[in-house]
Formats: sequence, structure tokens, C-alpha cells
Amino acid sequence: MGIVVVSGTGTEIGKTVVTAAVAAVATAAGRSVAVLKPAQTGIGPDERGDADEVVRLSGAVASTELGRFPEPLAPGTAARRAGLAPVGALEVAEAARKLAASHDLVLVEGAGGLLVRFDAEGGTLADAAALLGAPVLVVAPAGLGTLNATALTAEALRARGIEQLGVVVGSWPAAPDLAARCNLADLPEAAGAPLLGAVPEGSGALDPAEFRAAAGGWLGPALGGTWDAAEFGGRFAPGPVAPWGVAPGSVVPGVATP
Repeated sequence: MGIVVVSGTGTEIGKTVVTAAVAAVATAAGRSVAVLKPAQTGIGPDERGDADEVVRLSGAVASTELGRFPEPLAPGTAARRAGLAPVGALEVAEAARKLAASHDLVLVEGAGGLLVRFDAEGGTLADAAALLGAPVLVVAPAGLGTLNATALTAEALRARGIEQLGVVVGSWPAAPDLAARCNLADLPEAAGAPLLGAVPEGSGALDPAEFRAAAGGWLGPALGGTWDAAEFGGRFAPGPVAPWGVAPGSVVPGVATP
């Protein structure tokens, strides 16, 4: 995998931290890693962007940002409102190929979801992935509502003939609710692709050395880590459904207690 595109089912769901975890594992394995952020929105010219954060956490060797726009909006909208030139899918593909010529792995981190517009022509991260022939790693939230968004993202990838590597939960809660627990089994079915990891919430706040030491335990073997989907799912498997009208945890004659 010389180039991997990292997309999310939406915004603020952990794409940057997942990208950093993948970069950290690859860097620890001796691979040279470059991070490409096609369009950074919502920050000023002197602030650290997502690509900078990936390098800080992971130790990846290089980062490139193609466009920066001050308002926290879709890239195409933010570029238009700022009066700046947008970043097109062809520009993203060309930049990724250039980085791939001198690095073992290039991680292209999108903004928002797969079909968020980059420009007035309707170019998207999916178009860049198609131009590159690169697989897409989908980052999804853990809780209620994630299955529909994950299924729609997977359907969009299939319609375009783009390979989906799998799904990583971008922020696994410290106290997962019933929906999150059930979604560990349901996400692979919704995606039509394997669950490849779960990054604990708050991981981005770790010291970089701690982050790098732990990253391999958050990602499955397909991403270079040791995380085991079956073991993780079993650990958080929800208990049986209580009969109607019976409070969970109550003892009911003839019904086994978990």
C-alpha cells in the first residue's frame, strides 16, 4: 500500500488521530511516511493543522498541506468564501504521487466525509482516490447513527470501483453504551468490509511517546498492528435482552442470568 486515503463518515470523528496511529505503526516498522492534507479548514495561517498533528503524534517524516481556508466549512465553500483558489482532485492525486516517489507510505487525510466538495466542479476525495487507484480506510464513530453513514460511504466507494480497506472506530468511548457495543458486530456488515481497529477516546491528548507505544494495539494486522477484532468484540459484547416489562439485571424464573 504505497498510498492510502483516509476518509470519515463525517467530521470530528477521529480521522486525524487514526491517521496518526497508522503512521506511527508504519514508522515504527521502519517505513518512511508522508502525510498529505488536501484542504485544511477552520484554522488560521499560523496554527498547527491536522497534518502537523499527525507528524507530532506519530513521528512521520513529512507533511504537506495543499490549501488552507479560515472558516470551518466544506473545502469548496470555505475556499469560495475566502476568495481563494480551491484544491481539485487532480491536484491531490498529483501531490500524492509525488510524495509516493520518495516515501514508502503516503496517507491522504480527507476533510469531513468522502463526498464533501473540494471545488465548484464537484470534485471530492473519492475522485482523488479513483485517480490514484488507492484504497480508502473509513473512520467511523462508535455510537448510534454510525451504521447508516458507514453503509452510505461503502456504497459510494463500491459505485466508483474504489477498494475499501476496512473501518476503524475513531474514538472508542471509555464507557461504551449499548449501541456502541452492538456496532462492533454490525459495522463490518454495514461496511461490507472488516473492522480494523478502535482508537480509544482521548488518544490524541497523549504524549507522543505514549501514543506511538500504544498505537499498534489499536489497529489490526492489516494496518500493521496487533488489535484483534474478535477478542475486542467479545470483551464488549452486550448481554442478552431482558423480557418486556423486566428491568435489566432482575432475576426472572426460568431465564438464565448473564
